[in-house]
Amino acid sequence: MKRHTDMRVLVLCLAPLDRSPGQRFRIEQWAPGLRSLGVRLEFEPFTSPDLDSILYQPQRYGKKTTLIVKALLRRAKHLLRVREFDLVYVQRETALLGPALFERWIRLKRVPYIFDFDDAIFLPNASDANRAFAFLKFPGKTATACMLAAHVMAGNDFLAEYASRYNHHVTVVPTTIDTDKYKPRQPLQESPRPQLVWTGSPTTAPYLESLCGALVRLRKHCDFRLRVIGAPRISLPGIDVETVPWQPETEASDLRGAWAGLMPVPDDSWGRGKCGCKALQYMGVGVPVVCSPVGMNAQLVRDGVNGFLAASEDEWVMKLTLLINSAELRRRLGQEGRNTVETWYCAKVQVPRVYNVLASATKCMSDGATEPRKSS
Repeated sequence: MKRHTDMRVLVLCLAPLDRSPGQRFRIEQWAPGLRSLGVRLEFEPFTSPDLDSILYQPQRYGKKTTLIVKALLRRAKHLLRVREFDLVYVQRETALLGPALFERWIRLKRVPYIFDFDDAIFLPNASDANRAFAFLKFPGKTATACMLAAHVMAGNDFLAEYASRYNHHVTVVPTTIDTDKYKPRQPLQESPRPQLVWTGSPTTAPYLESLCGALVRLRKHCDFRLRVIGAPRISLPGIDVETVPWQPETEASDLRGAWAGLMPVPDDSWGRGKCGCKALQYMGVGVPVVCSPVGMNAQLVRDGVNGFLAASEDEWVMKLTLLINSAELRRRLGQEGRNTVETWYCAKVQVPRVYNVLASATKCMSDGATEPRKSS
């Protein structure tokens, strides 16, 4: 793609860099490619390293409150500079708590902004560690953020349908994989003992725990170990579990060699907002996936072609058994999964599309295209 005039973009994200999957597998991953096209990104996280280190620890509300107030003041300082930029990029929300005041400020200053989201954040949701702050989450601000944006980027069709109620300019841009970092081990090598793998966080660990019944049944006739990355306090009685801390340096290599990657997702509105990041990680390193047929998973995985879909406990047991019993099936599905990522779900493919969205958004304010769309 031809490089155009340099574009300065202020990125308002929530977490420090290289911490949050949503921004890591979206705007952070796209940054090098956008830079080559003349887009200069300046990242301003809301959460400080101190706040990030305790955010999902239980209690500690006094310390959290102090650090959140400091973060809000820091964010206000960031927004005093918005006129220095051609565009603002908002990843999920400008602040962890409160209504869409900062989004309204950007609009007031007549600087166009992109709103990018990859979860159903318009639904009430709070981690167990932060239930005391749930009343300050204001999930309804997502509608306002969509309405005031010059353009909305949504991670899947379900989220795009929601955004389209409030904005005419909506583009689906999937979460992507860095295929230079996430690649199969060559030559292909698997763990000597059957190994299943799941990667996630303490907040998504209950999804994996919902598979306990299927895994216990599977263990009766298949000897396997389950590697759990990023959730040290998982509860799976009767299962041989190896817990591994999440580290950005080893996140790809920790997946390699597994016989199957797991992505159970609940069939509800929150689950339908998921963008398949776990499945894409497994597929990127050539590990065959077994996923719930919910939301993006049903679009990403073609059952029996580039992975398996499992809608019931019986199906989870059956399809994991098939993979454990057949090295050829694992090889074929793993290769097809990798091909799927390379074709559409890699950063190199999506960066030009992201650039076009950014470029079009910078023109919206001058031609009046950012007039809010009223909800029906």
